[in-house]
Amino acid sequence: MKKRVVISQSMYFPWVGLFEQIRLADTFVHYDDVQLSRGFYNRVQVKTDHGSRWITVPLRDHHQGRRIDETIIDNRVNWRQRHRDVLDQAYREAPFRDDMLTIIDKVFSLPSHTLSDIARASILELADYFSLTTACAFIDSKALDIEGKGSQRILDIVQFLDGKIYITGHGARNYLDHELFEKRGVSVQYMKYEFMPYPQLHGAFTPYVTALDLVANCGREGGRVILSGTVGWREFMQKPVFD
Repeated sequence: MKKRVVISQSMYFPWVGLFEQIRLADTFVHYDDVQLSRGFYNRVQVKTDHGSRWITVPLRDHHQGRRIDETIIDNRVNWRQRHRDVLDQAYREAPFRDDMLTIIDKVFSLPSHTLSDIARASILELADYFSLTTACAFIDSKALDIEGKGSQRILDIVQFLDGKIYITGHGARNYLDHELFEKRGVSVQYMKYEFMPYPQLHGAFTPYVTALDLVANCGREGGRVILSGTVGWREFMQKPVFD
């Protein structure tokens, strides 16, 4: 069986799509020794009875160019309690609300000084809840001691881990050198998200919220909707958006 590798920046209580990548991976690499750019690394949407609402981990003395694993959380404010209150209120009528709060409390009880600390903890706790940690190894890119940048570094990490298939999200289409991977015998596969609906509070279904939503509404059975597959890069580049 060809070994499958996913490499991703860690994100705070991310959406279900990241866990679909984890489900497909033999190895998941936390790629946090890279520059923090604008994105969903320290923020995520929560579905409430007043629409989707962002919750954001505050950062301290952040400046452009700082790495994710060097970005300090601003613990001078009690943002953890605020986030817990938002989630508790949003899912007060959800059948598995207590499971969700248990996950939050476990993550918040851990010592977290950097954005990487809290984001990794949130991913691992959710992955464990949905039984995704038994078949997938989790590795810190910094521990691999592989220098470089861009597509070359990602390829070097995949090959160091004996990967034959590199699975990635849609954003990589803007920068990844697909032919470089192909020349080195590594197949690039893009996620083909199914956006599988599940029972959800507060109106029409949306997949673009924290996976805590799946926990609160479906419990461990929510793992059944984590089932998206992949498509080769050439096909993806021809039709990058899937209905």
